[in-house]
Amino acid sequence: MQLDSSGLQVLSREECLGLLSTAPIGRIVFTEHALPAVQPVNFHLDGRSIVIRTSTGSKLAAATRHAVVAFEADEFDSELRTGWSVTAVGQARAVTDPDEIHRLAALPLTAWAPGSRDHYIVVDAEQVSGRRITHRGR
Repeated sequence: MQLDSSGLQVLSREECLGLLSTAPIGRIVFTEHALPAVQPVNFHLDGRSIVIRTSTGSKLAAATRHAVVAFEADEFDSELRTGWSVTAVGQARAVTDPDEIHRLAALPLTAWAPGSRDHYIVVDAEQVSGRRITHRGR
């Protein structure tokens, strides 16, 4: 097991993707008006791609078009002081191909927010990294 300089377990790409597939909510980090912005989203991991469903005219849809974004998901148990965090970085793209839209619409990805969510953003996870903190006895 590889540890980083803080004593956290360094996760492999496959471990990171496996953990991402279990998380119901993540946070997408993008640029809005030349400043960093973070928005929580529900998502689905489709192979090695992160799929987000939003509305066509949303600020998220506009800001992520052909942009490099970061995506983060995590899980923590505050009582046990254990958890993990995974970050992915990659190019975001709006899905416009009707066949791909049809395929993505069949994924188990239901938007939590109210309103129409007929626009798909796919982030191809080019860089993936993660850390895990495990319980250590006192």
